[in-house]
Amino acid sequence: MEQFAIGGDLTVRRLGFGAMHLPTEAGFARENAIAVARRAVELGITLIDTAYLYGGGANEELLAEALHPYPDDLVVTTKVGVVRTGDDWKYDARPESLRVQVDEGLRRLRVERIELLQLHRIDPETPLADQLGALRDLRDAGKIGRIGLSEITVDELTRAREIVDIASVQNRYSLVDREHEAVLEACEAAGIAFLPWRPVLGAASKATAAITAVADELGITTAQVGLAWLLARSPVILPIPGTAKIPHLEENFAAAEVKLTGEHLRLLGT
Repeated sequence: MEQFAIGGDLTVRRLGFGAMHLPTEAGFARENAIAVARRAVELGITLIDTAYLYGGGANEELLAEALHPYPDDLVVTTKVGVVRTGDDWKYDARPESLRVQVDEGLRRLRVERIELLQLHRIDPETPLADQLGALRDLRDAGKIGRIGLSEITVDELTRAREIVDIASVQNRYSLVDREHEAVLEACEAAGIAFLPWRPVLGAASKATAAITAVADELGITTAQVGLAWLLARSPVILPIPGTAKIPHLEENFAAAEVKLTGEHLRLLGT
């Protein structure tokens, strides 16, 4: 499988795993969720994405239970900047809050350093320089390896890069949802990793005639077409499809071996 060096030095395989769908609520099948996470590593996945938002930290704790001590080549990236107050969630990227959020993430993941930490959303109530300055300080202190952003515009990316090095961007993007095409192009020009979230939902549920035709010709699913297209679309794209079922995980992983021809890409609108 092809690899990509996030930030120029953190090498991972280009098809990762999004842990968001692993259930953590009371009464869920915890052993199954743990088995899915472990199977992802067995398959050779080296990038797993989580966030505090996923269960208020419970998803991070689940990954730690399943995978700690982590394999040397495994990167578990998490996100901060959204906090829970009672039953509500809100943006909070004030420097003092980010410092606490990062420390709590380190504790839940059982690590001393988060190799890739992403700001889940830019906090509109806090100056961008303060938000990224706090993360830069945490990076300089050794608690963060690299800094990423999520759901941003090209302008926000440009302003952020004037403050600190940005290693990754995580925006919604798929074969049938290309709203953030300009952001992807900016990332590609700068060599920044682009981690599309919801990378296959559209391709699986809104398959066009072209997607279906390519899937039928190759004997694969429309979701696999969507993932293969992402991998072919740009060398900086690192899809992170998620699932709570091992067969679905294995199906997604197999998409890395799908080779789309130039004619396939033309039909799909590349």
